[in-house]
Amino acid sequence: MIKTFHQAVIDLVKNIPRGRVATYGRIAALVGSPRAARQVVRTLHSSSAKEGLSWHRVVNAQGRIALPPGEGGELQRAMLEKEGIVFSEDGGIDLHRYL
Repeated sequence: MIKTFHQAVIDLVKNIPRGRVATYGRIAALVGSPRAARQVVRTLHSSSAKEGLSWHRVVNAQGRIALPPGEGGELQRAMLEKEGIVFSEDGGIDLHRYL
């Protein structure tokens, strides 16, 4: 059976280990649609709660939290820090270390 893009994203996000992150673009590329990072965002937004996804482990290509302050960014950072991810002074994550 061929997986849909949506299901493939869900499966990948479920397998991001604790203390690691992935980028929207990398997930899109791994499921065969390298230009579909925004669709990964849509999948996470629509399916995280019902699928129990570790949405907080997905960041943008610069290693930054994409959610704005007051809309979940603080929660995402707190969840990542609880898993041992260290942020730089300017709020970035070292992708070479945590990807």
